[in-house]
Amino acid sequence: MRGRAEAHELIAPGSLSAVLELLAGAPGEWTPIAGGTELMVAHAAGRLAATKLVSLWGIPDLRFIESKPESIIIGAGTTFRDLRMDRNIATELPMLARASTWIGAIANQNRATLGGNLVNGSPAADSSPALLVYDAEVEMISLRGKRRIPYAEFHTGYKRNLMAPDELLLAVHVPRRFAHHRQYLRKVGTRRAMAISKVALAGTAKVEDGVVREIRLAAASLAAFPARLYRSEDAVCGRNLTPDIVKAARNALLAEVVPIDDIRSTAEYRRCVGANLLEEFLNELRIQGPAQ
Repeated sequence: MRGRAEAHELIAPGSLSAVLELLAGAPGEWTPIAGGTELMVAHAAGRLAATKLVSLWGIPDLRFIESKPESIIIGAGTTFRDLRMDRNIATELPMLARASTWIGAIANQNRATLGGNLVNGSPAADSSPALLVYDAEVEMISLRGKRRIPYAEFHTGYKRNLMAPDELLLAVHVPRRFAHHRQYLRKVGTRRAMAISKVALAGTAKVEDGVVREIRLAAASLAAFPARLYRSEDAVCGRNLTPDIVKAARNALLAEVVPIDDIRSTAEYRRCVGANLLEEFLNELRIQGPAQ
């Protein structure tokens, strides 16, 4: 079954204020579309349920990267090419820069947006693990005003989030305080590129005198949505990275994650690979010591 263009209405108001007025006037009736790399695939396959689409493409209030003293603010309409080419992102948020190279082919990176990746809410979203361990916050906007919440609280279930029907994702705020943290990001997929992840793991850590003073861990494809691994963090934080602690962290991850069987992989494989990636990160911390 293929999609029929005549079954859908698409409008492009051209400004953020006009889009917000449209959403406020008919909450839940209009579906925002940014780069369209997800929705157009659904349309081509005849799976796009939304009949009314409002375009966010080309709205300057949504596409920007701004460096503040305490954070880097990324507009929701920023493309993954924008992220890949930005010098501050590459220097200060290298995991996000690296994840941006995983988003399909170059053509996809020219269209796909950070906000679309997050709002779509795929459990395998490439940008999410990095943003989770960077302690990012998401900022939402409507005619009622703006609000910010930790990104770790944004997803509430499979492809569900805390946005109200009249809200848009406006920006992502990422703290600029990870320069002296060890950083780790690995994706396991069928191919090195243009493949949805079977498992991905991100981590940041600060190690002093052999003791893990801070650690953040997050994963894709190990739950119904991208998520922090708090129990795995607790197994390590404040402890020396002995082989026993590494084993305890591995066991904590195996108990914490809830992957599924699907066309790309099995739940058992995902659990095993996730634990292996965590062990690899912790062993790297043991060998490398503190970041310079």
